[in-house]
Amino acid sequence: MKKTVIIFIFCFVRGFAMSSQEENRWHINSSGGITWNIDSRIPHNDHIEMSGEQISTVLRYGVDEKGKFLLERSFVWPMLRTIPNNTHASLMRRFGWDIIGDMMTMNGRRVPQEKVKSITLDGVMTVESEFDIPRNGKMKLIRYLFPSTKKAAYCEKYVILNDGQESVMIEIPEARSVIKTDPEKGVDGEYEIETNVSGVRGHTLAPGESVVFYADFKAYKKGEASDPVEVEKELTGRRALIDEFWDKLILETPNHTINAMFAFAKIRAAESIYKTGGGYMHGPGGESYYAAIWANDQAEYINPFFPFLGYDTGNKSAYNSFRHFARFMNDAYKPIPSSIIAEGIDFWNGAGDRGDAAMIAYGVARYALTRGDRQEALDLWPLLEWCLEYCRRNLNEDGVVASDSDELENRFPSGNANLSTSSLYYDALVSAVYLGKDLGKPNAQLSTYKRESKELRKAIDQYFGGTVEGFNTYKYYKENDILRSWICIPLTVGIYDRKDETIKALFSPRLWTQNGLLTEAGSETFWDRSTLYALRGVFECGETAKGIDYLSYYSNQRLLGEHVPYAIEAWPEGNQRHLSGESGLYCRIITEGLFGIRPTGLSSFTLTPRLPESWDKMSLKKIKAFNKSIDIEVYQWGDKVKIEVYADNKLIKSIVEKKGKSINVAI
Repeated sequence: MKKTVIIFIFCFVRGFAMSSQEENRWHINSSGGITWNIDSRIPHNDHIEMSGEQISTVLRYGVDEKGKFLLERSFVWPMLRTIPNNTHASLMRRFGWDIIGDMMTMNGRRVPQEKVKSITLDGVMTVESEFDIPRNGKMKLIRYLFPSTKKAAYCEKYVILNDGQESVMIEIPEARSVIKTDPEKGVDGEYEIETNVSGVRGHTLAPGESVVFYADFKAYKKGEASDPVEVEKELTGRRALIDEFWDKLILETPNHTINAMFAFAKIRAAESIYKTGGGYMHGPGGESYYAAIWANDQAEYINPFFPFLGYDTGNKSAYNSFRHFARFMNDAYKPIPSSIIAEGIDFWNGAGDRGDAAMIAYGVARYALTRGDRQEALDLWPLLEWCLEYCRRNLNEDGVVASDSDELENRFPSGNANLSTSSLYYDALVSAVYLGKDLGKPNAQLSTYKRESKELRKAIDQYFGGTVEGFNTYKYYKENDILRSWICIPLTVGIYDRKDETIKALFSPRLWTQNGLLTEAGSETFWDRSTLYALRGVFECGETAKGIDYLSYYSNQRLLGEHVPYAIEAWPEGNQRHLSGESGLYCRIITEGLFGIRPTGLSSFTLTPRLPESWDKMSLKKIKAFNKSIDIEVYQWGDKVKIEVYADNKLIKSIVEKKGKSINVAI
């Protein structure tokens, strides 16, 4: 009976995915972005985060029931610190100023009702609208909204085109306003928030003519020079950054939605890096988490991805984060803080030991291997050693790692030892053997790590393995009797002993919903991170057919549905914020799940591609890992697959192999 219910729910989900594709609000356009052509399904509102090195912007936008564009700009300046200088102490302000409706006149009158025709997202928000002018025909308006890549500024470009039959006079006043903040509330005293509108002097637009004006919002410390913002130059810079992301690590499959979702995920994963006083720091975002690093979001989630992308600033931020964590190594083996905040001058450990050493060990080992830089690996080896020793010292009498909480920080129970922490520690031990061998570390040390990994794997099964709600899977902690989404994590570290029942449990109606996995069966809470781990794990353990169905559904919903275009943090907490690390986890579904890339040395990896039966081929090109540019192409070949690997445009491996079998690749 239970098996029948599971199959029915799976068919329902597949059917829902198909119908939602027919009803998608957004579609993929010819340039690789996504566009919402406004129809009768209004009003509709959404929000998106976009970031640069000194600013992050959340645009709350929408179209009301009359077709008017709605916009509220929320700005975060991470390096303008406020008091108290804690995790959330970035200068933040919201502006709902309607520059067109409040300032612009046409033929000496207030502008008529705006009708939005389309909104496009591609790293820049582009809004196209029309105005009906009595006796004059139509005027077109195009807005371009985006953050500066380098400055503490946000930019808007406006293009007004006379698309009618008669001339129209346009007037927009120049404007400059400055807000001066309370000096008692700023770490550096008073800050100034400046808004500029370039304006349009009274100008008659003949049919077919257009005029352009600009607006910018910026903030700075009192006494600092206020450099003019060249909006056209900033737009060129933003486009160039997106092009850089999209010209590396290129996914090509028959599923255009997954291809596009992957391209968008690269943007959000890599743009949220801030140039702080403590060096480049990747930040989750969400109007809360900036100029700071976490053991899970950065060390565990995003840092292992950056070498694949080859974005230099991303690699710098990853290396820098590990160096910050290394500052807290100590001979007494007291916990490393969960988060280093305020540009690196303070820390947060409010949830105690969350298993942070295991998170850091897992991430630093995978990052160093995939990066392929021997000197960086040597620099980071002491941090890996320390974290592994910390975990060893915190093994309980049953041989698994004890901790105070987990990455959800007591939002849900995690007992005295949880499955995630021990699984990450296991993977870190395996990686340490690979890395240590290439760095020439003593055989005795590596043999110890290998033995400890085997013992830990056995302990994980004995301690956490069990029947939960009828499924022979894992208890998330010893006393756990309710299904939890993080039972997926062993599948991502090569532990497949209970994969069949674990997958059944994950995709049962107790955990799976149209929004992905519930954190705990019976709750209403979902966090995308566990869904993203689960999808990666399903591919890694060889359940390709199920994996591609659910990945297709998830990608369609997140990219083209009602809240787009990125993976989200959680709901109801945070209202589905576009935290950056989750987009990195989406990318890792492709690199480590679909293509099965597992680093085994500074210049070697195993490759276990999971080509769906419905696809004739797939490729991942311009992989920047292992100090090379690597292309991987996989083809159906009868009942086998043909795999070709290129390094710097040179074919280094071509093999026809059984489906699901791993191959070793040495660069």
